[in-house]
Amino acid sequence: MKTFCLAAMAVVLVIGTAHAQTPAAHTSYPTDVYADSGFRLPLPKREDLDPSAQKTFDQLSSPSGGSLAGLHGPGGILLYSPKLSELNSPLNRFLRSEEAGFGPHVRELAILVTAREFNSQFEWAAHENEAIKAGVPPRTIDIVKHRRSTHGAAEADANVIQLGREMFHDKKVKSATYVRALKQFGPRGLINLVGLMGNYAGTAALLTTFDIQLNPGQKPLLPMP
Repeated sequence: MKTFCLAAMAVVLVIGTAHAQTPAAHTSYPTDVYADSGFRLPLPKREDLDPSAQKTFDQLSSPSGGSLAGLHGPGGILLYSPKLSELNSPLNRFLRSEEAGFGPHVRELAILVTAREFNSQFEWAAHENEAIKAGVPPRTIDIVKHRRSTHGAAEADANVIQLGREMFHDKKVKSATYVRALKQFGPRGLINLVGLMGNYAGTAALLTTFDIQLNPGQKPLLPMP
């Protein structure tokens, strides 16, 4: 019991110190969000991490590290669970690669559909420009952003949008929607596409729980209900 009490006191002291070191007064962040990280945990210090997590820390710190948000994003949160971070990285790389069975256009559109269905402001802001660079038409992006009818979108894009809406919002995918998606991607590609969207749904849940913020002064791009 004595050991437990001492450990609990140590945790309180660490958390209290971290909060005391948070210069949140000059930011627009909520009071429980740390200024150095932009979410509800302080940014981990590299020297406190194990070698594997330090490697991830260095990758996230690098401009070419493969993460759009770097340490100030889901990667920074996942550093608190090094094993989950280690396992998630290769999965994310695979689902974002051509090996998954679809190109950047489909990938970024699917991510935007997921971000919209979860109202993930941070996820949307990180990927809207990526979708434009991947060739997703602005009109199609607006269909997703404003929850409009898919009328006017390319059939292939409409299939992805409808699949995501039924999967996440309706919680039931219609047979006709499934058949169109299966014809477009084949079994393997469709499984990987659903896996990609599920992966980003999990990321959206992580970002929501830890209340990750846009950078100070960054304009929100996603209209909220």
